[in-house]
Amino acid sequence: MSAFFTAIFFHAVPRNFRLLEELERGEKGIGDGTVSYGMDDGDDIYMRSWTGTIIGPHNSVHEGRIYQLKLFCDKDYPEKPPSVRFHSRINMTCVNHVTGVVEAKKFGMLANWQRGYTMEDILTQLKKEMAAPQNRKLVQAPEGTYF
Repeated sequence: MSAFFTAIFFHAVPRNFRLLEELERGEKGIGDGTVSYGMDDGDDIYMRSWTGTIIGPHNSVHEGRIYQLKLFCDKDYPEKPPSVRFHSRINMTCVNHVTGVVEAKKFGMLANWQRGYTMEDILTQLKKEMAAPQNRKLVQAPEGTYF
């Protein structure tokens, strides 16, 4: 096995390259357009602060609502998950009702984080969680209210 082959397959993609890939994907738009994300500050060379948006899923109390989230990718991302917090007020079983923080122990993707997961995966899974039986009918705060 050549040294080049070994380097390609056994070493992790550097953090900033990974985040640049995610930024490019987020800017292009994801799937059906109900989930999107991008950087908060284009001048942040460490690419830490991100904003995500989820349009609530059909057949749920979240339908048509637009939810804003903050994601923070610390220096150990993607080895460890970003912190995720809803800015828009939402009532979900995995979200702290006072702070808006998505609680890792109550949200499987964060609790069982794998390096291959992305911010897109988190937002997509949160949207699925909104439509889950335990969340799809929960009473919500008025639209346009924030944590």
